[in-house]
Amino acid sequence: MASDDPAALPDDLAPPASWGRTTVQTACPLDCPDACSLAVSVEGGRIQKIDGSHLAPSTEGFICGKVRGFDRRVYSAERVLYPALRRGPKGRGDFTVVSWAEALDHIAEKMQAAKAAHGAESVLPFYYGGSNGLLTNDMEDARLFRRFGASRLARTVCAAPTTAAAMALYGRMGGVGYADYAHARLIIVWGANPPASGIHLVAHLKQAQKNGAKLVVVDPRRTPLARTADLHLAVRPGTDLPVALAMIRELFATGQADTTFLEAHATGVAELRAAAEPWTLERAAEVAGIAADDLRTLTRWYASTSPAVIRCGWGQERNRNGGAATMAILALPAVAGKFGVRGGGYTMSNSSAWGLTAETWINTPQANTRTINMNQLGRALTELTDPPVQVLFVYNCNPLTTMPDQNRVKRGLEREDLFTVVFEQTMTDTAKYADVVLPATTFLEHYDIARGYGAYHMQIVRPVIEPVGDARPNHEVFRELSVRLGLTDADADDLGEAEGLMDVTGRMPEAMSAALHDGSVVTGPANGTPTQFVDLFPKTPDHKVHLEGAYTWQADPATAEFPLTLISPASEHTVSSTLAEFRPGIVKLKMHPDDARPRAIEGGDSVRIFNHLGEVWCLVDITPEVRAGVVSMPKGLWARSTENGATSNALVPDSLTDLGGGACFNDARVQVALRARH
Repeated sequence: MASDDPAALPDDLAPPASWGRTTVQTACPLDCPDACSLAVSVEGGRIQKIDGSHLAPSTEGFICGKVRGFDRRVYSAERVLYPALRRGPKGRGDFTVVSWAEALDHIAEKMQAAKAAHGAESVLPFYYGGSNGLLTNDMEDARLFRRFGASRLARTVCAAPTTAAAMALYGRMGGVGYADYAHARLIIVWGANPPASGIHLVAHLKQAQKNGAKLVVVDPRRTPLARTADLHLAVRPGTDLPVALAMIRELFATGQADTTFLEAHATGVAELRAAAEPWTLERAAEVAGIAADDLRTLTRWYASTSPAVIRCGWGQERNRNGGAATMAILALPAVAGKFGVRGGGYTMSNSSAWGLTAETWINTPQANTRTINMNQLGRALTELTDPPVQVLFVYNCNPLTTMPDQNRVKRGLEREDLFTVVFEQTMTDTAKYADVVLPATTFLEHYDIARGYGAYHMQIVRPVIEPVGDARPNHEVFRELSVRLGLTDADADDLGEAEGLMDVTGRMPEAMSAALHDGSVVTGPANGTPTQFVDLFPKTPDHKVHLEGAYTWQADPATAEFPLTLISPASEHTVSSTLAEFRPGIVKLKMHPDDARPRAIEGGDSVRIFNHLGEVWCLVDITPEVRAGVVSMPKGLWARSTENGATSNALVPDSLTDLGGGACFNDARVQVALRARH
């Protein structure tokens, strides 16, 4: 079966006719709001340099260091090059190379056997897809597992609470474009850290500051961006809800709420006011651990400044109050009347602005099978019995590294009766527990369609080199497996990725499809600079802002035994767990001096971070970068980055957020003790 037929693609989208010296225009689909355009230099069929191109307006020739050095992963000694079967104990990473035919036949046999013995729901596809475009996630894979009747996966590890909140209030209305931040006179960055994820917003923030705008950062850490801010609110994790509600209460109490806008464009105003009423500035500040005067200053600035924009991220969603907190934050521009002007309103995820849903091209009905929340994978693998999970198919994901309750996930992966497939680019921590490992292409070796969810542009991802080893793209592998399972006609005409690309673009609006076929960048509404309530309106049924909702406050789960909050923010070195294989040495836990002193901990010491779920051994960095009561370790670490092979997720409960069933990573409450002095 051919993996691609270049003749089926327009000339501008076909791969280079010769893999000699050339520069290929492509795009980055990794899990970041920016979806940068790339110019990749290739010589002799090998990547020489990855750089930013000027094709996408927001990229402007600049890209992050993660992608600039992505060829390290492409050519890594840890790259999975060929299909392989396990030959040693699970977790040791000992495999025997086999052919693709043997590997796929073996997988199909195991899936059919599980279906015969326990039913199709005993097969669980496990994936996320944040670093995938429109072709490599929710296409052939979705068709296969739907037709097979496998268990469904609630993909809620990230953005589930924020998506639920945005849907409830605005029907996922698009937000302020990057370029329009230069027009703002007040910018609040809340729960986001653009220098680590979404770096192209930073230049616009700096330009706005040069133009006289004030910058406010709400983050428990004193990040480099926070150090440049006019005001930094280092709130305790999980307290964003009372802070936002207190601002709303103060706006109403001082007569600075825009009642005219609310009467015309909102419902549920009385319900929101009632929810905010108990939260005075003083009470919210005490709960959040910030100065009441700082919160009063922020509220005064927000009430009196226009245009004012909130860049709402995802940090505030990672706890028990995540959905309600996001609702309250997103309610602020409606209450204060910040819409209707360039640079005014909010930005969260702009992915819905394209009007595209995977259902458009999956074109296969979803069976009414059970749904398993991915954040409770450990529970699913160790507790489900009706039926038990017998086959786990992992792709576009590294669950042992990224899911909560890591030790329980590990116990599940160690089950001898569990057949695990891992379709992956490199030998991840999860892949070492596989029964079959399949080699996957990187985005530099296959076609895809990348769309920004911060920056307003969409473009074709083109392969710049032939696949390394015997790696194959998702489209091809899932179709071949579907044929073996009798779910797809083997004689049906299939051109591989080319057909998939043409199929997806053919289901798009005509102008969008034509631009992509020409190799152009598609910009969003109003050429990427829409004004909310001028160019964009709520997508709710009545086109109004729905402010009603459950703004219920859940108190901090800290105890005397485990008093410290462990957070695991995004890092400038990785995209979730991707590229974490290159982190040098043992990670350092960031700890405030006031927390280190009574524990007799000094910088460089080896410490034990622990709670009732497990423990992590690593080094420590004593720094005021984190607020007292909070310790921080980067998310996405692999086992090699700690002294005992456990990472922060070994300490994270598998409890779920108030909305959307999201992960409560920042609800990990721990103790830290000296382990050894280095």
